[in-house]
Amino acid sequence: MTQQALADLTGCHVTMIRRYEANETQPTLEVIRNLARALSMSADTLVFEQDERGPSDELRLQFEAISQLPPEEQSVVKEVLDSLIIKYQTRRWDSTRTAPATMEKTTRAPRRGK
Repeated sequence: MTQQALADLTGCHVTMIRRYEANETQPTLEVIRNLARALSMSADTLVFEQDERGPSDELRLQFEAISQLPPEEQSVVKEVLDSLIIKYQTRRWDSTRTAPATMEKTTRAPRRGK
């Protein structure tokens, strides 16, 4: 595909396509979305390196094994994963929520009696 054709499909000027390709400037989110549509690929493919967002090889093998399970067993695995993810996110949220309060208590100067 030519730069002009890509520019026409995305609604960008061809000069901007050249600047994106030369890493002289970064596209906006809207342009990334338009590029992904024009190129028939996900925005993740445009933005991230090949192995940057995917699971590790070990997890990938486990996911492949899970995909061979009957649908009922896959549902059980999904529920377990969902509960672990929620548990982790809750802990992380709670620690970020309580961290400023804890820091405030430790940085406050002690009061002197009258």
